[in-house]
Amino acid sequence: MATMHPYLNFDGKAEEAFNFYKSVFGGEFTFFAKMGDAPESDKLTDEEKNRVMHVALPINEHTVLMASDCVPSAGHILKEGNNMYINLNAESREDADRLFNGLSAGGIIEMPMDDMFWGDYFGSFKDRFGIQWMVNFSNAK
Repeated sequence: MATMHPYLNFDGKAEEAFNFYKSVFGGEFTFFAKMGDAPESDKLTDEEKNRVMHVALPINEHTVLMASDCVPSAGHILKEGNNMYINLNAESREDADRLFNGLSAGGIIEMPMDDMFWGDYFGSFKDRFGIQWMVNFSNAK
């Protein structure tokens, strides 16, 4: 069976975002490299060399959150939007609140955590880096 790992793109803020995510989820990066570590990086600007080529942060035994920064000189343009959410299934209501409150700090809350008509405890928001999140706890557990 395949596993799914969310992969995020940033415009020069991947390191800041992942240090923030690490402060919420805990753990250590299993991979962290800058664009300046890549072959032919001498063609990049100094600012682009300092951008993240790849970062990986294990969230649990099945999920790794990964990201990179775009490279403007290569024609990469970041377009923030609502075309992707990361859905977190919490272990408890308390865990849901911890994740929601931690990740939504400085962001925009769409739906505060609340009991929903379908029976789950749910909330959604855009974090301060423009990433859309949903936090869910199934009361049926």
